[in-house]
Amino acid sequence: QVQLVESGGGLVQAGGSLRVSCAASGSTASINAMGWYRLGTGKQRELVASITRGGTTNYADSVKGRFSISRDNAKNTMYLQMNSLQPEDTAVYYCYATHPYHGNYWGQGTQVTVSS
Repeated sequence: QVQLVESGGGLVQAGGSLRVSCAASGSTASINAMGWYRLGTGKQRELVASITRGGTTNYADSVKGRFSISRDNAKNTMYLQMNSLQPEDTAVYYCYATHPYHGNYWGQGTQVTVSS
């Protein structure tokens, strides 16, 4: 089993920055890819960014150049640095971790609100 706990969400003005974190515990040695989804009100779930254990990253077009995903395997923690935030980035951000045998684990979500 893997437990994921997000932190770092909050309220920020447009143009500002936030960093959200996702701390993993449990059977973390088997985790492969990790990443972030977001769900905004009235919107479809969107894969924001992902990162493999080796550090290969992938971003949604909507956040390229503004968001940066990273992970510290020694600390079992993943980060999403969000810059130049816009109101359309407002959403609940969920981290996930992919286990080769158990599928995806999910965090509880952290709210990011960007005011105009």
